[in-house]
Amino acid sequence: MPHLLQSTFLPSTSSSPHLRPTTHSQNRLLHLSRPARRTRISAKIREIFMPALSSTMTEGKIVSWVKSEGDKLSKGESVVVVESDKADMDVETFYDGFLAKIMVEEGGVAAVGSAIALLAETEEEIAEALAKAASPGGGSIEAAPSAEVKETKAEVEKIVEKAGPPAAEKEVKVLGSSVHPASEEGKRIVASPYAKKLAKELKVELGRVVGTGPLGRIVAKDVEAAAAEASTPVAASPSGGAAAKTAAAAAGIELGSVVPFTTMQGAVSRNMVESLSVPTFRVGYTINTDALDALYKKIKSKGVTMTALLAKATALALVKHPVVNSSCRDGNSFTYNSSINIAVAVAIDGGLITPVLQDADKADIYTLSRKWKELVDKARAKQLQPHEYNTGTFTLSNLGMFGVDRFDAILPPGTGAIMAVGASEPTVVATKDGRIGMKNQMQVNVTADHRVIYGADLAQFLQTLAKIIEDPKDLTF
Repeated sequence: MPHLLQSTFLPSTSSSPHLRPTTHSQNRLLHLSRPARRTRISAKIREIFMPALSSTMTEGKIVSWVKSEGDKLSKGESVVVVESDKADMDVETFYDGFLAKIMVEEGGVAAVGSAIALLAETEEEIAEALAKAASPGGGSIEAAPSAEVKETKAEVEKIVEKAGPPAAEKEVKVLGSSVHPASEEGKRIVASPYAKKLAKELKVELGRVVGTGPLGRIVAKDVEAAAAEASTPVAASPSGGAAAKTAAAAAGIELGSVVPFTTMQGAVSRNMVESLSVPTFRVGYTINTDALDALYKKIKSKGVTMTALLAKATALALVKHPVVNSSCRDGNSFTYNSSINIAVAVAIDGGLITPVLQDADKADIYTLSRKWKELVDKARAKQLQPHEYNTGTFTLSNLGMFGVDRFDAILPPGTGAIMAVGASEPTVVATKDGRIGMKNQMQVNVTADHRVIYGADLAQFLQTLAKIIEDPKDLTF
């Protein structure tokens, strides 16, 4: 759901002699005091503030301005795309008016509650807004958030948490399309105002740029990347250190440079540091996957993914071991979570996010697979809603597709356990009758909060999980 911009206005007041009609008893009181006057407030110039798009957001980055300075705005219309700590979100305006002045350009960062633009009520008041922005302190975004914003922040967060996915989302297909992704049926290029300006300065042809913004919109970073690619010289048969430098340049990496965290990387960093305060321990287990692999081959053509199978198996095991699905947040008590929501770590450009398969124990494997594909697409487009990435009760991290046989995962704050899944590999094993045979096996390692979950709890959970995976008949029901 697009989110709403917070704004306040600079009022001008005028007195009115008109009195509200009153009853006889009220007239008696009016004779005992000065006549009451109504104050008419005329909203002229509104300050548009950086909204709080999640409960953990402290600042936001402007990805792109959907509107340009001077454009007419209607209430509920998308104005700007903001990058929060986990996703890019369209933000709407509360009011009609004209976008008079953009105070934070694309790529700029502003604290939650600070001004990012000025909204004029009428076209004639645009000049007044520009004068305000040019005055000392008029364009400052460093001021502390206003009291009004602080009071409404909790309200906005409630809207964010309760917001469901849009009723109908347009599917964005970049690869394999004959029409440029940032065009409307090939008629025009869709790019942010700043991206167009930057393209002229850098002499980049927008028609050759692939947009990474919402719905394929070209944003400033796309133009910069295209310019950098065009200016990179192609060396003939580089070798040794020259080859490494050429590869780094091709990937857009300047060796020796210091790169600040993106908003998402900053959020991941804070979460990882916070996790150090939790006493954790780890338990590993080896699981035979022959039966699971055979099931996957059988139903893969129906759209089932291995991630969905692992999430389903984990959820069914958690049903029998609710303490492993619990969480401790205050250090004094813990919660038996009422839902089993499996969060799965996904690496995306510039960070890491954990889309959540909600009520994974109740959904069938086909529905779960479809939902997972939808979540991954939204995650890579940075369009996940907060409830789609911050409601996990148990986390999976799978590096098996990279050939990693075992690893340990860091416990996400606010959850009780995370399971690291390695690759399934052929292994020589001894059978029960004393013979030597081959079986596909995978290693799983669970990291858990020792304040709530103990060694025996994890051991029993892993035994149950192994039984489900080694005899996966229940996964398709």
